[in-house]
Amino acid sequence: MSLTFKEASERVDRFIGQFKEGYFPPLLNLARMTEEVGEIARVISHQNGKKPKPGEEVGDLEMELADLMFVIICMANGQGLDLEKGFNRMMDKVEGRDQDRWTKKENS
Repeated sequence: MSLTFKEASERVDRFIGQFKEGYFPPLLNLARMTEEVGEIARVISHQNGKKPKPGEEVGDLEMELADLMFVIICMANGQGLDLEKGFNRMMDKVEGRDQDRWTKKENS
């Protein structure tokens, strides 16, 4: 199933909208993002040589990245931001700034 930024934002908003507490404040979301990035780092470390502690799972990188996306969408929604607009602005920036930064692949 394909999902746009807008659809993901609306789906998260419907979920969060069920609860009186609503979105967490920005600093708490930042703490949650930091926690998720740590979990991503742990999975990548396990996948690249570091053995998990006894009883610890290697982890699921796809799920950890999705957890981070959820928190990012929560932060954007809570601040009234449009992630699609922001993403497009960011891509315009890197496509212009970095277009000659690395060695391009030759056309096959």
